[in-house]
Amino acid sequence: MSGAESVGDGRSGGDGTTGDDVDRTPVPNADVCVVGAGPAGALVADRLAADREVVVLDAGPRFDPDDRLARRERAIRPAYDRPDVWDVGGERDAHENAGEWFYPLNHARVKGIGGSTLHWQGMVMRLHEDDFNSGTVRGVGPDWPIDYADLRPYYAEAERELGVAGGSGVDNPHAPPREEPHPMPAFEPSYSDSLFAEACEELGIDIHSVPNARNSEPYDDRSPCVGYGTCQPVCPSGAKYDATVHVDRAEAAGATVIDRAPVQYLDHDADRVTAAVYATPDGGEHRQEADAFVVAAGGVETPRLLLLSESEAYPDGLANSSGAVGRFFMDHLFAGAGGTLDEPTRQNHVGFYTSACDEFYDDADEERAPFKLEFFNYAGPSPVEMALSGDDWGDPLLERLRDGYGNHVAMGGLVEQLPRADSRITLDDDRVDDRGNPVPRIEWTVDDRALSTIERANEVQVAILEELGAEVEWVAGPDATGPAYHHMGTTRMSDDPAEGVVDPDCRTHDLENCWIASSSVFPTSGAMNPTLTIAALALRVGDGVDAWL
Repeated sequence: MSGAESVGDGRSGGDGTTGDDVDRTPVPNADVCVVGAGPAGALVADRLAADREVVVLDAGPRFDPDDRLARRERAIRPAYDRPDVWDVGGERDAHENAGEWFYPLNHARVKGIGGSTLHWQGMVMRLHEDDFNSGTVRGVGPDWPIDYADLRPYYAEAERELGVAGGSGVDNPHAPPREEPHPMPAFEPSYSDSLFAEACEELGIDIHSVPNARNSEPYDDRSPCVGYGTCQPVCPSGAKYDATVHVDRAEAAGATVIDRAPVQYLDHDADRVTAAVYATPDGGEHRQEADAFVVAAGGVETPRLLLLSESEAYPDGLANSSGAVGRFFMDHLFAGAGGTLDEPTRQNHVGFYTSACDEFYDDADEERAPFKLEFFNYAGPSPVEMALSGDDWGDPLLERLRDGYGNHVAMGGLVEQLPRADSRITLDDDRVDDRGNPVPRIEWTVDDRALSTIERANEVQVAILEELGAEVEWVAGPDATGPAYHHMGTTRMSDDPAEGVVDPDCRTHDLENCWIASSSVFPTSGAMNPTLTIAALALRVGDGVDAWL
């Protein structure tokens, strides 16, 4: 049996059992119940565990760290699709699409302790100052009820908590202001970065380092990156941050983490949540009571849980007096271009990119969205992918590798999508999950501003590739774009209770003891990867809950 085949189905206990011998009964006298053990839930739990009785409920399993090499093997085998690596799929993860754009939800999500950080690429940028004031500065979209200055100290703390390798701040003149260097030095530019740098210099375009939540040197008792190159969807070494770091730390401080405990609904009265009702693998159902509740289940499952918690007091879903629960679903749109060079590019030596361009980001206005550019050093197939995807062996395989590997170049980019009320997460009453609950129904729409901005990003990308001397062989433009799998906006933050779901402290307007820690609270998306902002908001939520208790 191969290593990849030896990985379990992901629904057993962390000790390899069926999970029935694990104590999943409620914790008495809990101060805080956190729903979700991804990055937001883990940081909140760690923030509070030393002084509070904290219990964390997660729908998925504990994945055995010793299985990560086997999961890496599964990731590079063409017989497995990406969801297979972290056991995503089946009735548990069922969903429906109903929007004008198809959304492949299960392609990039994980249910389990660690959440999405188990498979993410690990890029951690701060939102720009104008992202918090888009309506005022750019003339489109709402302003956030907080600004960059409110989140700036939490950004710095989040970078220390996750362990971020990045530039001093001087190398990227387009980044928002910093108060200190990143905790670790940036990764050295890759060989292909140096090729891109020459072309960008000729065109007068800035290229700079990009912050990574992976160790460029030993940090927090974790090794530096050793170059497996399979960062997305699995890092076997632990050099890339994932939320099990803070889950373990929270447990060491006294928190109780219960896996395979999907919350079915939140019981409540008119202004308070009273219990999280969760299921267990033995078919049982339990009520976890607490003084405070933090929902940290991501941009899809968070609104779904609130909608599943409808009652006589909240007939349209819990915390939904505004009608905004599930609405304004956003993602980042991908723009890309690539081709080949008549010289070696040394692609696929690492599984993440080390250089980017933010030069065009703050040119955003009513007609053009913010966007960032990425210089890929993993363009084209790796030798392993090429070897495993063909039927030839020996000399024919070597000839194919010589002809097809080592001369690819590509660029990517992310573009902001505007919040729209008709882009939303609802419940599908015609399909249920493995517990009999309606599955999430995704209605994803994309605005014309985002599509036209993709065209502008493509223009810059093609210009750089042509200056490089590359033969451009593909362009991912408006007709070929797709999501970055950054779920945002479905329980958005607002000053006015009629306009959103949570207040500036991420506490629900309707319920005095319920907070939401998630990218679902973002009023706008910007074009920067959201995880660092999620982490900063989670730390801020932890402080708010602690002060309230």
